[in-house]
Amino acid sequence: MTWSLSKLHGLGNDFLVFDLQGAVPDEPWSAIGRRWCDRRRGVGSDGLLLLGWQGDPSATENLTMVLYNADGSRAEMSGNGIRCLAHAAFRRQGRTHPVAYTVTTDAGERRVEVTPAGEGAIYASVDMGRVAPLAEPPQWKQIGAHPDRPVAHLSLGNPHTVVGVDEVAAVDLATLGMQLSEVNLEIIEPGPEPDAVTLRVHERGVGITQACGTGACAAAWAARVWGLVPASAPAVTVHMEGGDAMVRIDQPAAGHVTLQGPSVHIADLEVAR
Repeated sequence: MTWSLSKLHGLGNDFLVFDLQGAVPDEPWSAIGRRWCDRRRGVGSDGLLLLGWQGDPSATENLTMVLYNADGSRAEMSGNGIRCLAHAAFRRQGRTHPVAYTVTTDAGERRVEVTPAGEGAIYASVDMGRVAPLAEPPQWKQIGAHPDRPVAHLSLGNPHTVVGVDEVAAVDLATLGMQLSEVNLEIIEPGPEPDAVTLRVHERGVGITQACGTGACAAAWAARVWGLVPASAPAVTVHMEGGDAMVRIDQPAAGHVTLQGPSVHIADLEVAR
């Protein structure tokens, strides 16, 4: 027996999307996600997204999202993942015109505005809510970072530590990321444009990924606070290995941000239960 999956990516951050529709597995979703996400013994991806429908699946614009990381741990939110989930719903419904979905996640409701972009792609704008301060992770003091280095511990429903560095390519990100296993670790350097930063990310439960949507939002917010980008810039371009995301800072005083970026459909496939 098999189940149907879709594989999509947002800037190289790839996900498997499973349309729940009453499915009852005979093992925990965490174990299924770990198996399906395995890049050698499974399909391979950074995470598994469970797509749920609040209403008639053929017409509703109210969705639910549950995310399991590649290691089977459950994550509250993903900026790239929610675009992929909305894209999967858009395709499932056969839509061809822009639509706005309300997606209920473990981090609360998020509004996702989807616009078709051709060639199996969409472009989406996600209201990511508020960037909020977060307590320092327990392992932080063990890292031994220079006290003058800019650091911000932030939440977008999931935890982030953003660190300013001189050159992201020179950092042993894999080692640092494993030491900070309870957070998503972003290292950023300014530019190359005045209103941009360059980012590398190590995501909890996954490892180094090509992009991170919530991490891009945390990095853009930190860069503005630190003065790495001008306060007058309406949006910050975040350069990542998988491509560029735009983070619009809608309400600077409240920390409210919007994430903009693509999702690309890779394949539909059948996998063993």
